[in-house]
Amino acid sequence: MTEHPHQLLSIRVADDPDAWTEAGFTVTDGVTRIADTTVELTGAGDPSGFVDVAVDGIDMQIDGMPFSGTAPPAPAPPTHRNHVTGFDHLVAMSPDMDRTTAALEAAGLEHRRTRTFEMGGATRRQAFFWLGSVILELAGDDAAHGEGPAVIWGLALTCDDLDAAASALGDSLGTVKPAVQHGRRIATVRTRELGISVPIALMSPHPRS
Repeated sequence: MTEHPHQLLSIRVADDPDAWTEAGFTVTDGVTRIADTTVELTGAGDPSGFVDVAVDGIDMQIDGMPFSGTAPPAPAPPTHRNHVTGFDHLVAMSPDMDRTTAALEAAGLEHRRTRTFEMGGATRRQAFFWLGSVILELAGDDAAHGEGPAVIWGLALTCDDLDAAASALGDSLGTVKPAVQHGRRIATVRTRELGISVPIALMSPHPRS
């Protein structure tokens, strides 16, 4: 675990467990585990996507994002065929970065840093918060103040051998390429083809690891 409070305990996703098995995860009775976080697959439904996330000590909606303070019993982390060993970051999107950042800070989450960059002729912003051993990455247009809630969007997972993962998953994994983070590589799981409703990226370990 980590010295940072508010550990990301679990996430619930409205997906068929078999789809995650096809993506190389070891799933038992609709549940799998990635490092300190349990993933509960509730079955494909409408709406699909994230149902909620359980974060220790936080039980509320934060700018529309459902946070729960309770989680199902945690199984031991299994060995995954896709070589996933860690939960790098949880990605959220906001139509109003100022508003959502303030809401996360007010809920007690530790704001690690903020990054801005140019993309597609606009300035984008990323704000990073600690969820225990996991980073919450909040992304959106730097200057926008749009209406509507923030949403939990996707997962970035650490893979101990990205080349072996690519070999194991074949066409179910996109091209391995350099990541934004220096010294790391990334590949995107072809979730749509597998019937998975949330984006998933696999990343090589941090160089210091």
